[in-house]
Amino acid sequence: MSIRLIVGLGNPGPEYEQTRHNAGFWLVDQLANNRLAREAKYNALAAKTTIAGKEVWLLEPQTYMNRSGQSVGALARFFKIAPEEILVAHDELDLPPGSAKIKKGGSSGGHNGLKDITAALGTQDYWRLRIGIGHPRALNLQQPVVDFVLHRPRREEQLLIDDAIANSLQVIPLLIEGKFEAAMMQLHTAKAA
Repeated sequence: MSIRLIVGLGNPGPEYEQTRHNAGFWLVDQLANNRLAREAKYNALAAKTTIAGKEVWLLEPQTYMNRSGQSVGALARFFKIAPEEILVAHDELDLPPGSAKIKKGGSSGGHNGLKDITAALGTQDYWRLRIGIGHPRALNLQQPVVDFVLHRPRREEQLLIDDAIANSLQVIPLLIEGKFEAAMMQLHTAKAA
């Protein structure tokens, strides 16, 4: 089994473009290299590309975060992509900026995008690429979480998030080849540049 669909989570629109909640979009944008096009039937930006010699779909739902499953479910059903062939890249409060982790399944951890994808797929059994954005309390901020994720990271945090995305991009070919253990080992031991 290998990854056939990479989903980046975020909120559409210029007002959200630079916010922490759009870390998944940032990763897919780099993979897509300006090839994403609006696909009305999936309510998303999508592109088919080749990574590690295999065709892979890239998807950025253009619904708001809490309706991401609508796009993911529609594309996965149409192309007969199983949940275990899906990688969802998303912001993760429980990881500090600069870190990224891969995991399969598990709870949504309160992430509304993951909750909706789980509901649309009927299972939690899909891969996640968790991009650390930190938690406001861990970063000594008094912002409520909802306010924190919908704001732009501080410059030093952005640099760390960018490093985590760069490290994540290095392991995407391994995931496409189905080498999940190797990808996890490489990413989980990567150091921020």
